[in-house]
Amino acid sequence: MTASKKVVVFDYGFGNVRSAERALARAGADVEITRDYDRAMNADGLLVPGVGAFAACMRGLREARGEWIIDRRLSGGRPVMGICVGMQILFARGIEHGVETDGLDEWPGTVGPLKADVVPHMGWNTVDTAEGTRLFAGLDADARYYFVHSYAAREWELEVGNPHITAPKVSWATHGEPFVAAVENGPLWATQFHPEKSGDAGAQLLSNWIETL
Repeated sequence: MTASKKVVVFDYGFGNVRSAERALARAGADVEITRDYDRAMNADGLLVPGVGAFAACMRGLREARGEWIIDRRLSGGRPVMGICVGMQILFARGIEHGVETDGLDEWPGTVGPLKADVVPHMGWNTVDTAEGTRLFAGLDADARYYFVHSYAAREWELEVGNPHITAPKVSWATHGEPFVAAVENGPLWATQFHPEKSGDAGAQLLSNWIETL
C-alpha cells in the first residue's frame, strides 16, 4: 500500500485551517497544521489558506516566515497550493481601500476590487477551466465551486515567450467581470474559490492535487 502524501496546512493566523485539514484528510492526505519551518519545508505539499484582508495576510505570513518557506519550496520544485487570499498574495500587489500592499510577486499583476453589482461574490459559481488542466481533471464543465471574496486578479499578466517553458494554465470565472479563478504553474497551484467548501467537486480537485505530490 502506497504511503499517504504528507501535506502541511500552513498556520499563519489567517486561514480556515481546520476545514482545510478535514478536506485534505478526506482526500487521502496525511495532514498537519503547523507553522514550523522544517515541517513545512519537508512536507510533500504545502497548502496556504487565506481569509481576510490582503495586507493583514501578508503581515501574518511574513511574521511566520511564510514568504521564505514558499520561495524556497518553489525554488526546489516542491508543490505549494494557495486558496482564496492565499492565492491573491501570490501576485505582485494587492489594493484594498486605496492602500497598496506588496505581495509575494510569484506572478505579476494586481489584486483589486471586483466590479460587480453585488459584492462580495459569495456563493456557487462555475469555472471556465484551462485546456489540459490537471487540477480540474475528471470534473464536469458545469461543476460549481464556492467563492467568498470582494477582490480578485482580473487580468493575467505573465507571458511565457520561451517555447521550452510550459505556460501556466489559467482558469477563469465571472462575477460582474471575468477574474482568475485558478492557476497551475509548475509546482505552484492556486484557487480563488474554496475547494474545502465545494462539496464533491472540491474533494475531487484536492485529490487531483494530492495525486501530483
